[in-house]
Amino acid sequence: MKKTAIYPGTFDPITLGHVDVVKRGLKTFDRVVIGVADNPGKGPMFDVETRLSMVRETFKDEPNVEAVCFSGLLVDLAHAHQAAAILRGLRAASDFEYEFQMATMNRRLDERIETVFVMAREDYTFVSSRFIREISSMGGDVSELVPPVVIPYLAAK
Repeated sequence: MKKTAIYPGTFDPITLGHVDVVKRGLKTFDRVVIGVADNPGKGPMFDVETRLSMVRETFKDEPNVEAVCFSGLLVDLAHAHQAAAILRGLRAASDFEYEFQMATMNRRLDERIETVFVMAREDYTFVSSRFIREISSMGGDVSELVPPVVIPYLAAK
């Protein structure tokens, strides 16, 4: 049986930091399922279908990566895809406290699902979707921080 990891997030939009986490996750797992969270309460720039499209276009040539939309409990998504782990990226120490709380809660919900943290490459420690949205909305160049498929989506906003 293939070892599957779930990589959850809003991906609003997907960045090269996210891509790096997926690629590095594939060194440990046979398959990565990217769970694009449908959380309208966060006020995303892009609706969930657009975010899902960007993620799928980004990984269209990677057969071991699947992107799905989800709402609800992350452990339920993991169960649905028979995932052994939740994959998370850490950029800085400030990410750790939140991620630690989430990992602890998910373990409380299902102790069989591990959370695996991948440290961000130095090139991407400062990259966040929020910064991408802000810089792009002010006309800044983010082309070196996002997959090429994202640029037209940002330009249209």
